[in-house]
Amino acid sequence: MLSETDLKQIAERGISEEQVVGQLNQIKEGFPFLKLEAAASVGQGVLALDGEEREHYIEDWNEYKAQGHKVVKFVPASGAASRMFKNMFSFLSADYDVPTTDFEKEYFDHIKNFAFREALCDMCKKNEGKCVKELMADGNYKAVVANMLEAKGLNYGQLPKGLLLFHNYEDGARTPMEEHLVEAALYAASNGEANVHFTVSHDHLELFKKKVAEKADKYAAAYDVKFNISFSEQKPSTDTVAANPDNTPFRNEDGSLLFRPGGHGALIENLNDLDADIVFIKNIDNVVPDRLKADTVLYKNVLAGVLVALQRKAFEYLELLDSGEYNHEKLEEIIRFLQRDLCCRKADIKELEDADLVGYLRKKLNRPMRVCGVVKNVGEPGGGPFLAYNQDGTVSLQILESTQIDKNNPEYLKMFTEGTHFNPVDLVCAVKDYKGCPFNLPEYVDRQTGFISSKSKNGKELKALELPGLWNGAMSDWNTVFVEVPLSTFNPVKTVNDLLRPQHQ
Repeated sequence: MLSETDLKQIAERGISEEQVVGQLNQIKEGFPFLKLEAAASVGQGVLALDGEEREHYIEDWNEYKAQGHKVVKFVPASGAASRMFKNMFSFLSADYDVPTTDFEKEYFDHIKNFAFREALCDMCKKNEGKCVKELMADGNYKAVVANMLEAKGLNYGQLPKGLLLFHNYEDGARTPMEEHLVEAALYAASNGEANVHFTVSHDHLELFKKKVAEKADKYAAAYDVKFNISFSEQKPSTDTVAANPDNTPFRNEDGSLLFRPGGHGALIENLNDLDADIVFIKNIDNVVPDRLKADTVLYKNVLAGVLVALQRKAFEYLELLDSGEYNHEKLEEIIRFLQRDLCCRKADIKELEDADLVGYLRKKLNRPMRVCGVVKNVGEPGGGPFLAYNQDGTVSLQILESTQIDKNNPEYLKMFTEGTHFNPVDLVCAVKDYKGCPFNLPEYVDRQTGFISSKSKNGKELKALELPGLWNGAMSDWNTVFVEVPLSTFNPVKTVNDLLRPQHQ
């Protein structure tokens, strides 16, 4: 099936023949659905904290930062903005010239409210000799859209989402990249320094670096911090081979194998390369203007406080187990912590002999830890928090996507559709062990949690293999805790008109 030429191509990407054969087998066989116990809810895997508890955890976080630990804000930012403008691309190619759909009408009715309006106007004047208002008065709506999307104008159809103008301020409009720098200064800075890491696509790396070089000093001065900003790209070795509908390797027109990016799950490698004690993870488009940042900052501090408090306890128990100076009563206490606080349960734990029990407790405590904010479910598409069975028979908290759930199982479908909470991708992660050594994060990925999606290239249908998602299967074997956060902390921008919502104005 694989020729010598194929093997050379595979080796050049840093992938082994075994990996490619394994990926083709996975595409052929598919992935098993996860076995579920319940959707997580308040009192069953989701913490809802009162004001006093929140204050306590914020103190924990401030105390931790004061000890000189390294904190990094990790922002997946490689996505192009093209999907944001799907409706406007359709308008450009439509056989009508005036706004017709509700989406198109909303865009033009409120065009003056977009943060990029001034920049768009300048482009229209330069290329068309008229401002936005004049072009609209002439009925030349498509010229306005072309100047927003195409290379002759703002090129928003090809730029990364992180470099679009999202929010208006008196001193000029801001991009999501800038909003993330401000956030880092507000909750992730320690010892006067804020470390921010963006994962970007190769095509956009220089653009990002240029924009950061232009803007970072302004925010460093405003918030009295020193920014250490770094970048990485998704590794070619994390790409996956594509297959035809009959599961044979899909080939490009020149006969070479087609490799595709393995999805955001590939970023576990980038996360693994970071030097950090604590890492905040949040998507590039989930940002708000300064006037609405208070809730975000408050709850980021709370999530981090919950994390370091739980980590401190886990570390104390691991050191106790190492010392050998424990009795059965103490082991019972550790079991309670594991089951109650970390929501990791084993049905036959009472049957384990003490030596086996100690080995089990050590294994479950000594692994990466994350605290995830979850918001009340308001019908947004995407994953949610569940209590799920692991391959070793234990039950623990997981974030699951709809593709991982067997919709033909009425009980599971009910859990998914009636789940009380939703995953907004709001994570704080502890990635070092109790001896201060970094965990090797790829070891904690559940390889059985990828999924197959249908794509096409040059009109030909193909099967694409998505790696276990970054906050799904890639973190499957982590200790996970869910904390309810307010909906005000979740403001993603999926379409250009989302920027017209009050929380982005």
